[in-house]
Amino acid sequence: MLQRLQKMIAQAGVASRRAAEEMIKEGKVIVNGQIVTRLGTKVDIQNDEIRVNGNLIFVDVSKIYLMLNKPRGYITTLKDTKKRPIVTDLLEGVVERVFPVGRLDYDSEGLLLMTNDGDFAYRVQHPKFEITKTYLVKIKGHLAKEEIVLIKKGTKLYDGDFKPLDFAIEKINPKSCWVRLIIHGGRNRIIRRFFEDIGHPVARLIRVAVGDLNIDNLRQGDFRYLQKKEVKKLLFVNLTV
Repeated sequence: MLQRLQKMIAQAGVASRRAAEEMIKEGKVIVNGQIVTRLGTKVDIQNDEIRVNGNLIFVDVSKIYLMLNKPRGYITTLKDTKKRPIVTDLLEGVVERVFPVGRLDYDSEGLLLMTNDGDFAYRVQHPKFEITKTYLVKIKGHLAKEEIVLIKKGTKLYDGDFKPLDFAIEKINPKSCWVRLIIHGGRNRIIRRFFEDIGHPVARLIRVAVGDLNIDNLRQGDFRYLQKKEVKKLLFVNLTV
């Protein structure tokens, strides 16, 4: 069922309808990846991805939470003009409309949370809640001592600082090595951009954990529902922030 965008935002509890109209005019609302500024635009909450200030919104549906082991070659937006495979294609048997919590780019793999709970998505994504993300990264070449110091000390990228909370070299191959990184947040392609800047392009990137939630033995392309205690732990970590 189609409804006016500002009404949908109000129903989701984000703002009053009048305030929602101002958000639309200010370019703060994105529908299916496109900024919408025209009042009166109609949307379908069941089929359109709606974001306000970057956060997904949802209206009165049963809440579900799952984790997917995303393979390479899938995108995390829900519509794609290039007709590439989408992560929801892997959710066989899931009838509810769910959205990715954050993103893993087309070439990245690993743990991707999915839900229809906007509050949950907000808490997991927003840096102020300090929920960690752990990655295994295969980079080309070997790291020199000064590069390891740089990684641990942190450096500036064009969109802000990059400093892992933890860093370790996991394995050294003849022409590459595997490293483990723990970070907060996750700005667009930040790990790939950092290693490219220091001359070690990323050959493979796998997210293996979000907070204390690990991908464990979940096979690529498979998913499972989160247990209530897992959801609760992610929701209430650093609650005093």
